[in-house]
Amino acid sequence: MIIGITGTDGAGKGTVVSYLVEQKNFTHYSARALLLQEIERQGLPNDRTHMRLVANELRKQYGNDYVARHYLNQVAKDKPKNSIIESIRAVAEAELLKQNGVFLLAVDADQAIRYERVQRRRSSSDKVTFKQFQEHEQLEINDPDPHGMQKQKVIDMADAIVYNNGTIEELRAQVDSVLATMYI
Repeated sequence: MIIGITGTDGAGKGTVVSYLVEQKNFTHYSARALLLQEIERQGLPNDRTHMRLVANELRKQYGNDYVARHYLNQVAKDKPKNSIIESIRAVAEAELLKQNGVFLLAVDADQAIRYERVQRRRSSSDKVTFKQFQEHEQLEINDPDPHGMQKQKVIDMADAIVYNNGTIEELRAQVDSVLATMYI
């Protein structure tokens, strides 16, 4: 079983991934890790703007389904029993995954809660004001770049959505409910 994870920033995608890896023995494949490798290779600053631009450039160069295709190939080589590909941001990625039988799970939460979370985690791409957070989100929901993110369209394509406005235990219970509908 392969699950693709999509969703809004700070919604809890990483928390869902950690739960699936640590408690359900999934193998994790990270789009962020792939992008960070390219950012480091190019010597670019590790920030939200460059993450988006590098992702767009990779999609332009290798196809809008690049991240999904890359990790589907890796899953085929590794042959894990269950795997998770995080974070699906482009429609072509979601389409390719769904064509290959991947279950697409979206994670969302209220914007103010998500902003608080990203401020607590303080990764290099999270050091933004609330206004900047909103601006980045607006751009990533429907990026005018034809190779850009289309988060809302991808979320709308999800097979299931979990809303993470509560506790970690509540989020895990939602994930377990989704898993119960699958054959895991």
